[in-house]
Amino acid sequence: MIHLEEEQLVHAYYGESDSLFKQHIEQCPDCRAAYQRLKEILDSVTGYPVPERNQAYGAEVWARLTPHLPLARPPAVWQRWWVLGPAFAALLAIAFWAGVLTEHRQAGISVTARQRVLLLAISDHLERSQILLTELSHANAEHADFSFERTTARDLLTENRLLRESALRAGDIADAGLLDELERVFLNVANGPATLSANDLEQIQQRIESEGLLFKVRITRTDAREKGQKL
Repeated sequence: MIHLEEEQLVHAYYGESDSLFKQHIEQCPDCRAAYQRLKEILDSVTGYPVPERNQAYGAEVWARLTPHLPLARPPAVWQRWWVLGPAFAALLAIAFWAGVLTEHRQAGISVTARQRVLLLAISDHLERSQILLTELSHANAEHADFSFERTTARDLLTENRLLRESALRAGDIADAGLLDELERVFLNVANGPATLSANDLEQIQQRIESEGLLFKVRITRTDAREKGQKL
């Protein structure tokens, strides 16, 4: 029996597939199980409300990161990438995804262009992921309120999954593997309480350290940026 591909399961989840796909999922145990796993992941991601941010959001982020960063001159407004970064990365990811979905219908979208957009989107995403991982790695049990980290993890989850699926479609197994590791950490933080116990925090920190996530993210981010700029 021919099983459905993940793209077809995604279309079924969003109600964009035809009746034959739905009938196949109902009749095929393997595809039904794969669809349920995908549904659980997408439900956990899409169920989060979009947090409201005031004009002081950028300043609040910088204030929390400053104790962990070397002394330096405060960046100018146009250099504050954490303000514009999420929107920029989301636009890149959406542009790439649109290119993938329309590649059979539109000419002129080259493979090189899609690959360049994907690499730059991954690099930007990893840069912001590194900030969250650093924040978690340096946290201690006295830092009881993790609502900021939880909100950030939720913000990164949807984009992380989109980029992972895009990397898999592009044959980029290495980057997809790293994004999969990040997704497990993000899910753990996003689904956790706003107040983490010392034991819960230690488990998260051990996962980050044992898997070498910070090192992998730094290397992969730089490599993706350089490759994307050369294309």
